[in-house]
Amino acid sequence: MACGMMRGVTGRLMLLDTASLYFRAYFGVPDSVKAPDGTPVNAVRGLLDFIDRLVKDHRPEHLVACMDADWRPHWRVELIPSYKAHRVAEERPAGPDTEEVPDTLSPQVPVIEAVLDALGIARVGVAGYEADDVIGTYTARATGPVDIVTGDRDLYQLVDDARGVRVLYPIKGVGTLALTDEAALREKYGVDGRGYADLALLRGDPSDGLPGVAGIGEKTAAKLLAEFGDLAGILAAVDDPRAKLTPTQRKRLTEAAPYLAVAPKVVRVAGDVPLPDVDTALPHAPRDAAALDGLAARWGLGGSLQRLLTTLGA
Repeated sequence: MACGMMRGVTGRLMLLDTASLYFRAYFGVPDSVKAPDGTPVNAVRGLLDFIDRLVKDHRPEHLVACMDADWRPHWRVELIPSYKAHRVAEERPAGPDTEEVPDTLSPQVPVIEAVLDALGIARVGVAGYEADDVIGTYTARATGPVDIVTGDRDLYQLVDDARGVRVLYPIKGVGTLALTDEAALREKYGVDGRGYADLALLRGDPSDGLPGVAGIGEKTAAKLLAEFGDLAGILAAVDDPRAKLTPTQRKRLTEAAPYLAVAPKVVRVAGDVPLPDVDTALPHAPRDAAALDGLAARWGLGGSLQRLLTTLGA
């Protein structure tokens, strides 16, 4: 099943890191935007406005809203127990832990899912994996150019000029996007897409509970990667007394060896997720117009939904 998944996806593929985008919409659109019954729908409408803008500006032929079926997969936590630990609202022995999410955002997520489904926009989440992993797998299998839309820098590791893979990173709300290609990465971080995961795991990321290597920040990590090529090269240098490492760097990297042994698997996105067989083509008309009308009335989706329908039909 997994192999035939990308048949027919030859044009531009746009992959949405959906949770990262509806979080941004939630904080970027005032919560005075409400359904007729007074329930806030700022994340729903904000996300629809965002998708409308993305489709208008970038004209993808395929669009997938990638979801976190598990935002903190057990296999990552087993390797690094602190992974996203500070965001856990409730630990569950069976199934994914519950993530801390603002009270008025949680109820909007099922509405977002129902609206995407009624529109006919492919929505893919895979048990045991994060949206990043779904994005990584679609990217690995794509034959045409790929636009990844995310507010999460972790996905910079997928940027690849030769394959036409770039990241569209929202800077301000959802209106302004930074187009990130390898030149942008080299200018800002001193690495290309392939080197970004190594940079991230050396530097660490408090927002994901990744400790990194003590005393090695972004600039030092970039210098080490420039000198030794990649993480494997840096680790080989630690064991080579002639390699150009300061005594402190050597000591810190040696002490971090247990972390560096497992961090690559945690930080690198999976490229082999068993994707379901879904139609990724951008819809030009709603899949279920009656359901969409009902959702529009129930949640007061008004102009946001109308604008997106007009863009999709254009």
